[in-house]
This record gives sequence, structure tokens and C-alpha cells, in this order.
Amino acid sequence: MSASIQFLRRIGSGSQATCCDTAGCPDIWELNNGDFAVIGTDITHDAKAKLPATAGCAPNERIVRLPRHLLVSAKRDIPDSI
Repeated sequence: MSASIQFLRRIGSGSQATCCDTAGCPDIWELNNGDFAVIGTDITHDAKAKLPATAGCAPNERIVRLPRHLLVSAKRDIPDSI
């Protein structure tokens, strides 16, 4: 990632209202370059060997778990087109 990355806006309602962990909560953010950043629990170690044959996880990637309510609440903020 570039040093010029900026978090523009939260996608969805976030989980601050339901999250009780003061160190962090799962979240989705739109970045200044149009990409999205996901904050969630890193499950790479447990999930990587269980990926379907059509999926892959490069050494510089992580598999992140998001609570269902977070992604569903973000749906309204995700653009329909590129």
C-alpha cells in the first residue's frame, strides 16, 4: 500500500454500536483511490488450507472474516458499477 492512502468514508454503519472490543471493531472503508479497506479478524492460518480450488491467497494477502451484519449493512453504500 502507498503512503498516500487516505480513508475517505465508512461503508455501511460499521460495528461501533455492537462492538465491545475497545481495541478495534470490524469495519469497511472506501480509500482515496476507490479501493476498499477491510478491518476484520485474520483467519488466514486456519482457512488457507480449506480454500476452494478456484481461490487463492498470495503470501502478501490475508483472509479476513467479517460479521454478516457488517457486510449486509454496507450493501447500500457499495456502488453498483465501477
